[in-house]
Amino acid sequence: MQPRLESRQYAQSQFDGVELDLVIPAFNEEQRIGPTIAAINEKAVDAGLSLRILVVDNGCVDGTAEVVATLRSSDVPVEIISCRTRGKGAAVRAGIQQSTAPFVGYCDADQSTPPSSVLSGVDLVRSGWEVVIGSRRCTGAGYSVPRGGLRRLGSFAFRAMASDLSGPITDTQCGFKLFHSKVAKDLFSSSRLTGFAFDVEVLAQARKRDLRMIELPIQWTDSPDSSFRPVVDGIKSFRELREVRRSMSTPSGAEEWT
Repeated sequence: MQPRLESRQYAQSQFDGVELDLVIPAFNEEQRIGPTIAAINEKAVDAGLSLRILVVDNGCVDGTAEVVATLRSSDVPVEIISCRTRGKGAAVRAGIQQSTAPFVGYCDADQSTPPSSVLSGVDLVRSGWEVVIGSRRCTGAGYSVPRGGLRRLGSFAFRAMASDLSGPITDTQCGFKLFHSKVAKDLFSSSRLTGFAFDVEVLAQARKRDLRMIELPIQWTDSPDSSFRPVVDGIKSFRELREVRRSMSTPSGAEEWT
């Protein structure tokens, strides 16, 4: 089911000359969204990158929308979109659908990915890569702070189960990816998952289409206030992997992507 959208615009909906629309899914992010947007804004302005930020309110009950509204005077235009369908995958899909720039991507609201990675990713899509995948495991990547044992175990099990779908990609779940806009819209318009495993579905289909993909090394910082719940959301993600595998192996699923 496609997410129901209800736009609340704090800036003009169309921006001439914007090169990148950056989607930030948000669920109760009033404490972190402001500093994240400010940091991205600073990097974009310093580099001369024409950027718009699309914050997707995914059922916030705190002051996230109000914080974003105060940022309308920043150098980078900011817009907030409401996505009533719960789940990170649904929120990212909603933002992708609303994008108008030639390049589009998404990142988390907590600066787990350094804002400078946006500039590195843009350089790669400019050079012709159709999908840029942030990775915490490829050569040159790493974790600024060691991860807890439960998260490490869950990540290992998830990678093992997703490897037949994602192929040689070392990290499907890093919350940073950039695309050529047409590629992203095609992939996300056909995707179905709304939870945290949506990345696997999108990348599996990108691999099936033989798109030009590259991994970008990320120095990742785990946020202690992450909305991901290792047990509850981890179990749901494993179930979603089964859905992806089933859709990729059945004739009806294959037909949808031709």
